[in-house]
Amino acid sequence: MATHILLTGSSRGIGAAIAGSFARDDVRLIGHGTKSGIAADFDAPGGAQALWQKALGALDGRIDVLINNAGIFESNPIDRDGDAWAANWERTMRVNLTASAELCRLAILHWQDGNRGGRIVNMASRAAYRGDSPAHWHYAASKAGMVAMTKSIARGYASENILAFAICPGFTMTGMADDYLASRGGDKLLADIPLGRVAEASEVAVLARFCALEAPPSMTGAILDVNGASYVR
Repeated sequence: MATHILLTGSSRGIGAAIAGSFARDDVRLIGHGTKSGIAADFDAPGGAQALWQKALGALDGRIDVLINNAGIFESNPIDRDGDAWAANWERTMRVNLTASAELCRLAILHWQDGNRGGRIVNMASRAAYRGDSPAHWHYAASKAGMVAMTKSIARGYASENILAFAICPGFTMTGMADDYLASRGGDKLLADIPLGRVAEASEVAVLARFCALEAPPSMTGAILDVNGASYVR
């Protein structure tokens, strides 16, 4: 029986690489994104729930794996207007963390209702542990929240065979990271990565696919780093 997967942020970058990593597997994958898949506005209340219901319908009422990859990375310097700063903080939290939490909740309830297990793979970040630039407090905080949420889910529902994993990339070769590298002086930042280069999206996708399909149940709660040894725990 094919594994049914809902993948958010599937239209580009890491998400597109994750979608492609299942090409040889017996899976049915529903993607979400701005350029392909099911459209959903995570910045608006109800967006995540609407996506879940549409994906559930497209997958004949069964989702086995949820991969939360959608996210935003927007500069939010502290010297901007206070209301604008707070609005940007809240937007980042809603898109990066709250929408993912809503989908995790719906997935868990779905699996409990069917008395079957399932898997959650959350895309966090090195920033969850190391922090980020002065203009990206909100991004780091949202990803730290995702790590804590993943651990809580793993501890709370393992007895029901509901497994949760998080992946923490450092800089990855996507449009989002390219812009940041350029703005912060790319060569200087690369010097902080012992491997000497940023990760490829395909490298992150390898881990996402492994967690979605193959990781042994005893790995639930694992937080996996993909950062070229730029931050080790």
